[in-house]
Amino acid sequence: MFVKLSEMKAGSTGIIRSFENESLYLKFMEMGCIPGESITMNDNSSNPIRITISGYQLSLRVEEAQNIIIELIM
Repeated sequence: MFVKLSEMKAGSTGIIRSFENESLYLKFMEMGCIPGESITMNDNSSNPIRITISGYQLSLRVEEAQNIIIELIM
């Protein structure tokens, strides 16, 4: 099942599959958010949201997270 990163529930895990806004691709890559990378939602109750990716915690604005397409891991 595919969802936007901003729609993931706290504690869920997924894999980055694509980006809706390709103009943000370079910015996401610099932060380690690349297609194929595993990601865990830590906290989405505020803005910015907190995720874990590549072994470190990262904060993203909800507006940015809406552009990252995730395949949920069941």
